[in-house]
Amino acid sequence: MKRRRHARKVPPKSRPSSLPFILVLVLVVACAGAGGYLMVTKLGGPHAEESALPPPRPPTDSGSAARSWLQRAYAVDGLFHAVYTPCWEGAYGAIGDAYLFAATHDSSLLRFHLIDHDMRKMCEGTWVDDRAWVCLAELTWWEFTGKRNSILVEDARKRYLEARGEGRLSNHEGFWSWYTWPPHQAVNTPVFTNSNMNQMVTVACRLFEATEEQSFLDDALLVWNGDGRSPGIEKTLYRGGGRWEGKPGLAAFGKQLPWEGAEYCSIGAALYRITNDPKYRAIAIATARRITDPASGWVDSQDFYQIRMDGNGAFVNFLLDAYSLAPGEMGEILSKIRLMLDHVWTNHHGRASVTLHRMTDNGIRNGWNPSGGEDGYGVDEVGTVHAQGEAARAFGIFAYYESRLSSSRASGE
Repeated sequence: MKRRRHARKVPPKSRPSSLPFILVLVLVVACAGAGGYLMVTKLGGPHAEESALPPPRPPTDSGSAARSWLQRAYAVDGLFHAVYTPCWEGAYGAIGDAYLFAATHDSSLLRFHLIDHDMRKMCEGTWVDDRAWVCLAELTWWEFTGKRNSILVEDARKRYLEARGEGRLSNHEGFWSWYTWPPHQAVNTPVFTNSNMNQMVTVACRLFEATEEQSFLDDALLVWNGDGRSPGIEKTLYRGGGRWEGKPGLAAFGKQLPWEGAEYCSIGAALYRITNDPKYRAIAIATARRITDPASGWVDSQDFYQIRMDGNGAFVNFLLDAYSLAPGEMGEILSKIRLMLDHVWTNHHGRASVTLHRMTDNGIRNGWNPSGGEDGYGVDEVGTVHAQGEAARAFGIFAYYESRLSSSRASGE
C-alpha cells in the first residue's frame, strides 16, 4: 500500500562474488529436481512431487481442496512472473513463492527467484518498508531452502543496517518506531509512520534467528516495549483485546494504522518465535481474531474481505502469521481467508461490479471490495506488478497452509 514514487538513484555498491552462491543454488536445484531435497525449517511443509510452471502440477498426495488452491496460486503466479520487477513489488510475490516452493518443492520457483532474478540485486526503494519486504523475501527463501544460503542473510543484514544507520529507527515522534523518513528530513509527504514501516521489527527478529547477534533482538524489543525515556508501539498504540488505535486519515495518506493493527500480527508472531514470551503470542492472536470479526466493521460478514483497504496480500500474510502460532485453535482464521480468496477468484460469486479476477490472464485487482469502495493505494490496479505481487503473496501463503492442513488430515493428526 503506497503512493507512487521513484526509487532513489544511488551509486553502485560492491558485492561479493556470485560464484559460491550460484554453486550452492545449482546443487539445491539439482537435489530438488531429483526429489531428494531436504527442507530444514521450523514451519515445515508437506513433501510433494515437483511441479512445473506452467501448467500447475499440484502434489498428488494432497487433498482435492489443497490441489485446487495450489492450481489457483500457480495461475496467479504465471502473470506475476511475466510482470515481475526487482523491487518491493517483486518482493511481495517472492514471499508468496517461497511458501509455494515449501509446499511443492518446485525447483522452477527457486530458479526464478535465486538464479534468474538474484534478490540481492533488488532496489533499495525509498520508504523503509521497501527494504523490509526485500529483506523478508530473502530471509523467507533462506529458511525454506534449508538455511544454507547465508549470502541471503548477509544481504538482508546489510540492507537493515543501512536503514538503521540513516536514523530511521528513532523516537523523534515521542515513541520508538521505524519511521518512513529519518528525523528532521524535510519531506512533504503525509505517510503513516507505522504498520509497513515496523515490518523492520520482523526483519530484526528473523536476523536474530539467523545470526544470533544480540543487537537485532535489542532493536526489536526497543520498538515494541520502549525504554526508560520513550514508550514503544505497544504502550503507544495498543488498547487491549486485540484493538489498536492510531492517527486517522485515508489509508495511504496519513493513517497511522491502515490495517487497524493486523500488521502487528506478524511482528508479535516474530517476537514470540525468538523470546517465547506469551505476551506477544496473545496479542497477535487477539488482534487477528478482532480484525476478522465482522463486528469490528473492518471485514465483510460473509466473505471477510477488507471493506476499506488495499494491500490484500499483506493482510493475508499478517493474519496467517498469527494463525501459524496456534493453528489448532485458530482454524477459523484459515476458513475466513479461504472465503475471502474464493470471493476474489469468483468475482464475488459473479456479482462484483469491479473486476476482482480477470479471467483472461488471471490478473487480480489490488482492492478486493466488490463495489470498489476502498480508499487505499492503487486499488483499481489489476494485474500490475504491485497488484499481482500482492496476489501471489496471498494465494501462495494460503496454499501452503491449506496443503499443510490437508497433509495433517491425511496423516490423522
